[in-house]
Amino acid sequence: MSRRHRLRIRRPRGLAELVAAGLTFADVTALLLPGLRVLLDTLVTHWQWPALSLLVVAGVAFLRAGFMQSRRRRDRARRAGLSFRAGELDAMDDRAFEEALRDLMIRDGWRALRVGGGGDQAADVIADHPLLERAVLQAKHTRTSAKVGAPVLYAVNGTAGPVHGAQHAVVVTNGGFTRDARTWGARHRIHLVDRERLHQWAQDGGALHELLALPTRPRRMLRRAA
Repeated sequence: MSRRHRLRIRRPRGLAELVAAGLTFADVTALLLPGLRVLLDTLVTHWQWPALSLLVVAGVAFLRAGFMQSRRRRDRARRAGLSFRAGELDAMDDRAFEEALRDLMIRDGWRALRVGGGGDQAADVIADHPLLERAVLQAKHTRTSAKVGAPVLYAVNGTAGPVHGAQHAVVVTNGGFTRDARTWGARHRIHLVDRERLHQWAQDGGALHELLALPTRPRRMLRRAA
C-alpha cells in the first residue's frame, strides 16, 4: 500500500530563500491589510449592527428560556388542577366515568367530547390534538377485580379508524385486562389503560399520551383487523 504524503512546509535555506520568503510575506500582508482596514473601519463606523445582532440573539434565547419555564409552570398547574383518586373513580357510574376521562383528556391539552351512549359504536370519548391527531377512548367501568376481555377490543379496533377516523384506539378500565386482551391489543396497536396506569394518569397527573408514548407524527388511520 502506498503511503500518503503529508504536505510539509520546509524552512527556508540560505539567504536567497529567506529573502524570497520575506518578499512573499510582505506581498500577502499588503494584500490583506486593505481588507482588514475596511473591516475595522466598518466595525468602528457601524458598531451598532453587530451589537444589535448580539442583542437579538440574546433576546431570542431569553424569550425561549422564559417560554419553556412558563410552559413548565402551566403544566404543573394543569396537573394539579384536576385529579381523581381511585376510590372516586370506583364510586362513579358509567356516565360519570366517561365524563371524567373526557375532562382528563382536556386537562392534557386535547379537545375532547363525551359521545358514549346508545349507538356510540365503541367510542365513549373522542379527542383531537394538533400534533397527535385523533384518539378514541372506550371506557369500561367495572369492579376492581374484574377483567376486560378481548371482544371489547375487537369492537374498538373495528370502528376506531373506519368509523371515527382515529389514529389511536384506547380502552380504559378501573379494573384489569385478560391475558388474551393484552396479547391481542399489543398485536393490533390497541392501547390499554388498566387500574395502575389509570392511577398514574388520573391521580399522579401524567398526561395519557406520554404514558402511552403516542407518536407525534401523523400515522395512517387504524384499519379493520384482517
